[in-house]
Amino acid sequence: MRSFFPALLAGLFILTTLTGMAQAKPKHLFKIGSLAPEGSVWVLRFQQFAREVEEKTSGEVGFRVYTGGIMGDDQAMYRKMRIGQLQGGGFTMTGIAQVVPDFRIMALPFLFTSYQEVDAVSEGLLPLFRQQFAEQGMELIAMTEVGFIYTMSTMPIVSVKDLQQATCWTPAGDPVSAAYLAHLGITPIQLSIPDVLSSLQTGLINTVFNSLYGSIVLQWFTKAKYVNDLPFGYAYGALLLDKKALARLPPGHAATIQATADKYFPPLITETRKSNDESREVLARNGVQFTHSPADVAEQLQGYREKTARDVVGSSFSPEIYQEATRLLQQFRSGQ
Repeated sequence: MRSFFPALLAGLFILTTLTGMAQAKPKHLFKIGSLAPEGSVWVLRFQQFAREVEEKTSGEVGFRVYTGGIMGDDQAMYRKMRIGQLQGGGFTMTGIAQVVPDFRIMALPFLFTSYQEVDAVSEGLLPLFRQQFAEQGMELIAMTEVGFIYTMSTMPIVSVKDLQQATCWTPAGDPVSAAYLAHLGITPIQLSIPDVLSSLQTGLINTVFNSLYGSIVLQWFTKAKYVNDLPFGYAYGALLLDKKALARLPPGHAATIQATADKYFPPLITETRKSNDESREVLARNGVQFTHSPADVAEQLQGYREKTARDVVGSSFSPEIYQEATRLLQQFRSGQ
């Protein structure tokens, strides 16, 4: 009897533990792909969001995020969503714009001069973006931000001639930045984001475009030691979930996901902007040099924006979205 009771208690403990583990496994698991590295501000905020959703749904809804491009680039993640291997993803604007072309409109180089302009246009376009993603079977849960992006190179770039002599990278599937650089007489090398660092290291490219914080978390700053302080454009993304997976949830759970996202992701944009500001000092401490272009160079580079827009409207994005974005921007600038 003395040996029986300890064995019985141990068996009950194991049974209870296994039962608890079974209960802890969510009934509805959303597998999410992301290019964002583990430990980055984007992943940390997503993990907070996921924990709260799990708590609010009593463990019925859970998320498992695959970071750092483990699930491939944007197009690979989208294909995996289509076959049910993933139920969502954190996408860049250039990658997912191959599915919803109008989503790339805010990435037009030199479109914005301040984050206030970004916020005004983004808020106005959000309902249109939601509708277009829904038509493709995806729910736009939140827009995310990389921030203003800068020209970063292994050599100083101050003039248009400097840029023309560089070997530039553009994201694969990004016809807008490629068209802009073409106006400068540059034929860029298109690569997916996970391939950029190795291409900098081998010398395949020597000039890239990224936010200050993004250059740190992706380690591009270790090779691209010169940053031109004139913002080249604006980069952003989206958290998308599969509509079919959301439709299988018990009543109210999809609304809980959206409400929780509305709590966590708008502050993430503020946090990202703070990280970009702080990254300037971090980069300087690590030997990165900031260069400055004269005013006439800035005007020259900005002047190519309208030429680029005329080239790509109707093919890279619709005339309607371009007109609406332009209207919202002009409305903000006029103070209306």
